[in-house]
Amino acid sequence: MSGTLLQINFKFNVPRADYEQAVSPLAGEYAKLAGLQWKIWLMNESDNEAGGIMMFKDEASAKAYVKGPLAAKVTGHPALSDFSVKTFEVMKAETAITRGPVK
Repeated sequence: MSGTLLQINFKFNVPRADYEQAVSPLAGEYAKLAGLQWKIWLMNESDNEAGGIMMFKDEASAKAYVKGPLAAKVTGHPALSDFSVKTFEVMKAETAITRGPVK
């Protein structure tokens, strides 16, 4: 299966409105990431946890993001902590059956 999913979760220590104000401008930067096919932004306000699930065209693109300046900007933000970063291969046949948004 081509493509690599990257899941990032973290804690935030500011009100949700402040968090959204800080991350909303980053959406445009994510849209320009080489190899990024799509990103779903995650929010669990009751547990002060947020994150994202991103589909990259390949593992190299996902790794380049993790080691790049945009990821450094996010992981270096003082309002964010306890990062979990995981990559996954997509199970193509099963995902197609359940209408997953992958090719």
